[in-house]
Amino acid sequence: MSGEPPVILTCAQPTNQLTLGNYLGAIRNWAQMIEGHTCYFGLVDLHAITSDYTPAELRKNTFDCAAQYLACGLDPERSHIFVQSHVTGHTELAWVLGCITPIGDLQRMTQFKEKAAKLGFSVSDQENELKFAHEGARAQASVNSGLLFYPVLMAADILLYNADVVPTGDDQKQHLELCRDLAKRFNHRYSDTFTIPEPAISKSASRIMSLQEPTKKMSKSDPDPLASIYIIDNPKLIRKKIMSAVTDSGSEIRAANDKPGVTNLMTILGAISGESTDAIEQRFIGKGYGDFKVEVAESVVELLSPIQERYHAYCADKTYVNGVLKAGAEAAQKRAYKTLGKVYRKAGFIERIR
Repeated sequence: MSGEPPVILTCAQPTNQLTLGNYLGAIRNWAQMIEGHTCYFGLVDLHAITSDYTPAELRKNTFDCAAQYLACGLDPERSHIFVQSHVTGHTELAWVLGCITPIGDLQRMTQFKEKAAKLGFSVSDQENELKFAHEGARAQASVNSGLLFYPVLMAADILLYNADVVPTGDDQKQHLELCRDLAKRFNHRYSDTFTIPEPAISKSASRIMSLQEPTKKMSKSDPDPLASIYIIDNPKLIRKKIMSAVTDSGSEIRAANDKPGVTNLMTILGAISGESTDAIEQRFIGKGYGDFKVEVAESVVELLSPIQERYHAYCADKTYVNGVLKAGAEAAQKRAYKTLGKVYRKAGFIERIR
């Protein structure tokens, strides 16, 4: 939309607690993007029900995630924090987009194939067919259609706000490409309607890895309690997790492909201190892993302490947090209705008489 600042939209599932990786690799950067942009930060609870969940936990996690966003510096006076299910238009637009999405495109999504594989299924790229990978899969939970349709709903989340820029991780690039394809397809079929969103991938600290398996990304859903640092972990637990982090053979503190554990800890320290990898290496010449881990741990504790203080204050003021979500939903709804109205009209739906 001409005459307005560029629109940035980014969404996250309100599942579990936010990790140090979420903060350093994403949320801290979002807070800096607020200046000069119109920003929408969505808590996508509709996406969260594609996997097994407990309703009470989802409600709690959604509120907690909002409180953590605020604690991490997302200013509600200069941005809009909203809950996906509070805004009419996400599922409606997803249906329209779904009707121009080849099912083969969805079955080829890497995340879908990975999640289906965990349930004992496989997807043939040649036949685009979901199959039982082994007979034992028949006894497991089925792959629900929401898991397959997930990328279309994600595309609707983005296109509903005509976002110019979408901060995203490497693991979501394929989904964003589908979103861009759907925007182009709709524009070609019905006339220009959607902005083609551009990805914004952080160059620094975008890949904070697991403390226990440093070859994979730190995750909110990692079953290993020592693998991820959550931003509301208490200082004692943070120190325990850092001191228990996997290191590598040899005693040198240096970044290298054959030293993923140390490299990951150096990435964390550098992201907090602003030091280069070379500078960290120079400071720790002749020192051991123990001294290095202590400094990493103390840096993380110092970084997260004020965030945790603000988080607990927001949790104690539910009226304020709910007010932020209400205002965010109202701003999001205003923009969503404009987009949805255009889409419905161009798709041929008769205007509703009010």
